[in-house]
Amino acid sequence: MTELDQKPNANTVPATPGVHDEEVERIFGLSGALSASIKGYRPREAQTEMAKAIAAAIAGQSTLLAEAGTGTGKTYAYLTPALLWGGKVIISTGTKNLQDQLFLHDIPTIKKVLKAPVSVALLKGRANYLCHFHLERTLQNGRLTSREDVGYLRDISRFMKTTSTGDKAELARVPETAPVWNLVTSTKDTCMGSECQYYQDCFVMKARKEAQQADVVVVNHHLFFADLALKDTGIAELLPSANTVIFDEAHQLPDTATLFFGETVSTSQILELSRDVLAEGLSHARDGAEWANLVAPVERAARDLRLTFPQDSIRLSILQIAPSSPFFPALETLKDTMDAMIAVLEKQAERAETLELCRVRAIALATQLHDWRELDVSKKDSAGKPECVLWVEAYSTSLQLHKTPLSIAPIFNKQREGVPRTWIFTSATMAVKNDFTHYVSQMGLWDEPAKTWPSPFNYQEQGLLYVPSGMPLPNSREYMDAVVDAALPVIEAAGGRTFLLCTTIKAVKHSAERLREEFQKRDLAFPLFVQGDAGRTELLERFRAAGNGVLIGSQSFWEGVDVRGDALSLVIIDKLPFAPPDDPVLAARIEAMEKKGLNGFVHHQLPEAIINLKQGAGRLIRDETDKGVLMICDPRLISKPYGKRIWQSLPAFTRSRELAPVLAFFAELKLARSGQFPLE
Repeated sequence: MTELDQKPNANTVPATPGVHDEEVERIFGLSGALSASIKGYRPREAQTEMAKAIAAAIAGQSTLLAEAGTGTGKTYAYLTPALLWGGKVIISTGTKNLQDQLFLHDIPTIKKVLKAPVSVALLKGRANYLCHFHLERTLQNGRLTSREDVGYLRDISRFMKTTSTGDKAELARVPETAPVWNLVTSTKDTCMGSECQYYQDCFVMKARKEAQQADVVVVNHHLFFADLALKDTGIAELLPSANTVIFDEAHQLPDTATLFFGETVSTSQILELSRDVLAEGLSHARDGAEWANLVAPVERAARDLRLTFPQDSIRLSILQIAPSSPFFPALETLKDTMDAMIAVLEKQAERAETLELCRVRAIALATQLHDWRELDVSKKDSAGKPECVLWVEAYSTSLQLHKTPLSIAPIFNKQREGVPRTWIFTSATMAVKNDFTHYVSQMGLWDEPAKTWPSPFNYQEQGLLYVPSGMPLPNSREYMDAVVDAALPVIEAAGGRTFLLCTTIKAVKHSAERLREEFQKRDLAFPLFVQGDAGRTELLERFRAAGNGVLIGSQSFWEGVDVRGDALSLVIIDKLPFAPPDDPVLAARIEAMEKKGLNGFVHHQLPEAIINLKQGAGRLIRDETDKGVLMICDPRLISKPYGKRIWQSLPAFTRSRELAPVLAFFAELKLARSGQFPLE
């Protein structure tokens, strides 16, 4: 299999043979270690070539962008050279699920096959580990109101006595989303650090210590960037000693890094602080202040700030807020009340460690409030940091003030300076038709080698791309109903086995209502699984088990979801996943690009949408025997000049605009499944 032609911007990996090429050939070959040890393993040229390129990057302590199509086997392609020659390795994944998959399955498999004598550690964010101090305090306080939470707390208390890691993922019977977890874990703000009486037994500290001593450490992107930004996860101590850093699902890095290199302060953080100040003040310094009278104005000011925007949810840049808006005076009032509370805490903090902790938190939040407004958005700030956009986001009960960098490239490049080490960026979706320009410009990885290995799947035989004719434009009122109407005959022909991927939560809810009605009306016994009804993992397990289910989800189901075989034969995408045009960060980025003479749509929105669409489309064909239909309802794929660029970036499915070939495809598939005749 040959490497795809690169655009001029994507430099190919130097063609000189790597020092480990022969060994890689041997391991991945027909009679190699992988074939001998892993059931069903088949050599794939793309996988072997990718492993060679990664081995060469490790040997040369260089950077490599490696896009590998679905089915290439990229995990083994990077793990093999990393475990054999990578030295101290940090592997960062897109999600905690993938992190657990690597740590519990993939790494042990490759380690055993290669007989590699490496130690491996798993490191998660502190919210994933039980905290002795907070568990004890919660047990003593007895503040829990629901019977369910009381039961969960009992389970957690028992778990604490037997666990060696304190990782809440090990206690499956308490849901990850249960509110009680917030009361028995710490945050950077509420951790007592070395002052804590349980410091020696602390699970967070143990995990960090293990990570420092291990040869291979598995983290996730949120953790990696939270640390670079906040210095709170133990990566800061790890990074200097790392020889190799590998980012799997690397297409997520721009968004994750943007989140963490920005700053956010919210009214809910201030209300939480106020509650803690009141509780700790009354516990340890009752005579030191009128605590209730001290926190009441802060709480009122925080709530008043939220109420300056009457809408339930809103996102506005500071420039979109009218100068006469009550928001600005309300913000000043909140700052003043915070300053008054800090003045009292300064005098009382020495009376208890927990009061001192409240003082530190109050100062940090007040500093963020003061800094937020003072930043000049039109140029770099006084510290020479990159341009930022200031914006507010209102939820039903809280308001967040954000400061987001327009580009993370300069910040990320600063992190990569210094000691030479290998940086591998890999994903199934980083390029747009083999052009890495968009990703490279986001991450600042100019002039670094980039390479694509295409999927080994025969998409033309295995799948069909269906774009129904006669669809209204996506901004029309009847669009979502038209999507459901067009989807129904296809879902019926597929026998359920469907993912309906929507671009908004509103569309998820509307589609679920409509399909529920239609299934009842038509007497179709397809179980419906809707995002929000249960956690993602649970919904997927139920969907797989059902065998004829229809799952409706938004962004979190577009990627990192693997359903192989007959349970999934149809993926419907409601519309092209363009970011909402009212997004304040997107608007500021486009404005900055257009000042440089670039076209914001062509150079940012379109490539971003294509990469997202490739992720969604990638849910359909997961191995060589999968067959199915990808249905994209959006007529812009055909009617707009940019549509061609989009579908050329998708797998090379056979294409149709008519329903008849789709129904024929499923009819043949049904016969093949029943064993009446094999599909060609």
